[in-house]
Amino acid sequence: MKIKLNYLKNAQQNGNDYYNKAKKLLNKRNGAELAVQNLEKQLKHIEEKSAQEKRIIIKKSDKKWYEKFHWFYTSNNMLCIGGRSAQQNDLINAKYFLDDDIFFHADIFGASLVLLKDGVNAKNEIWNEAAHFAAIYSSAWKEDLSTVDVYALKRNQISKSTATGSVGAGGFVMKGEREWFKNTPLSLFMFNENNTLNAVPKITFDKLIETKKINVYVELSLGTRKKSDAAKIISKHLNFEDLDMIMQQLPAGLFRVQLSKSGKKE
Repeated sequence: MKIKLNYLKNAQQNGNDYYNKAKKLLNKRNGAELAVQNLEKQLKHIEEKSAQEKRIIIKKSDKKWYEKFHWFYTSNNMLCIGGRSAQQNDLINAKYFLDDDIFFHADIFGASLVLLKDGVNAKNEIWNEAAHFAAIYSSAWKEDLSTVDVYALKRNQISKSTATGSVGAGGFVMKGEREWFKNTPLSLFMFNENNTLNAVPKITFDKLIETKKINVYVELSLGTRKKSDAAKIISKHLNFEDLDMIMQQLPAGLFRVQLSKSGKKE
């Protein structure tokens, strides 16, 4: 090993120079080791965050097929779905409307196509729950109407075809006598059950609360609060973070929000 010495300095001075150089190199090595440790920590944090996001994505993708629509389960646990747009109304009619289902629609321009699955085997009181659901998800809420008439039809009474062709998106050809539900009120309840947002008509909620322990809920009726503001209040009160899902399950219009327990109106 060769060692360079400064002939202008004595042995002690040369020794001090090499000592200082060694000290600097040692500090650099310690700094490098610390930098590696910090990088390893950052990498671990990124990996954990990535794994967490992956779990969230998997959880979100584990939704039921009907959750892309308006939906609820009646008091006797029958599924009821409704379109959120004219395109979804057509999709429900084409793909999900079976012979044993019952079609509900508010008697107003602009309304959700609502299906009570296996509705032909349901009692009239369950049909009434579906009718309330159809009233809520119609333009009646946006038009600030406290009630609206709703009618029900069977599969063989609904078609997309006319003598001259097919009707447009969201439109249907209806025939035969209709089952009417006159002056159906608009009132919606939301509650969080096992991290699933439930949105049900008041008539259904009144039955559910007799059999289920639902302590935290929100009652929604016609009001003056914007949809986005109502969603934030609902999110906080129900401890449900998915604002998009809440917005999706709210009808178009303005709201009065009444919270459980405190009874405070927002």
